[in-house]
Amino acid sequence: MTDEDFMRVAIQKAREGIAAGQSPFGAVIIRSSTVVAAAHNTVWRDFDPSAHAEVNAIRSASASLRTISLAGCTMFTSCEPCPMCLAAIHWSKIDRVVYGATIADAETAGFTELRVAAADLARLGGSRLRVELGPCHDECCKLFEEWKQASLCKPY
Repeated sequence: MTDEDFMRVAIQKAREGIAAGQSPFGAVIIRSSTVVAAAHNTVWRDFDPSAHAEVNAIRSASASLRTISLAGCTMFTSCEPCPMCLAAIHWSKIDRVVYGATIADAETAGFTELRVAAADLARLGGSRLRVELGPCHDECCKLFEEWKQASLCKPY
């Protein structure tokens, strides 16, 4: 599978989240071209501001692999990780994170992310994590429109 294929899995997870009344974010973690975990945002369902798609995927992958180290893994996420998620990705030792939409795209949809680029935060923090803008940017941005049309929850 290609980066685009894995990003499409993250997009599908975001759509599942939208259908479930959650925010439009999805993430998938792979190791050796195999999906280890895939999750969507569950902030509103769980009443947990930390239940972002990336954090949920890390929790699931760690439980599945029975380890706190996700070294050797790549995360694909429908939107650029916020600082909280980037820190969790760093601490889990994921090697690479690839995102679709940007923090600026999320902001235009009404989300109040901290305006710190994930790549800048990783660099400033001395992280070995590789942060990359990936494929499917337009499709990931369209998730925000799908979410607005569903009108099932609000931004945070």
